[in-house]
Amino acid sequence: MPSAEVVAEVAADLKARLLRHVAAGNDVVLDFGFWYRRQRDEFRALLEPQGVVPETVYVATSLETILSRVGDRHGKQADDWPLTEQTATEYFRRFEPPTPEEGPLGIIGA
Repeated sequence: MPSAEVVAEVAADLKARLLRHVAAGNDVVLDFGFWYRRQRDEFRALLEPQGVVPETVYVATSLETILSRVGDRHGKQADDWPLTEQTATEYFRRFEPPTPEEGPLGIIGA
């Protein structure tokens, strides 16, 4: 798992790029984990002064599907990140699924 410093640097860069694209009038899709509501709220607050109300698209995936995909990809590509079943299960349990109370939400079953 990346260090907190690396995650913070990536998030700061992502925010700066997002604001540049929004200021230029571009549509933007962020393919980012947003594992916790506080992260999603942080980006919403960043966009609010710009008059942007983001839509969250949540790909609802069962733990069974996740574990199957992790097992299928393990070691097949040179840049595969090894992820144990235990670690994947812990990530799944810590994830806070988005809710309609957060704002516009699309849910896709996987």
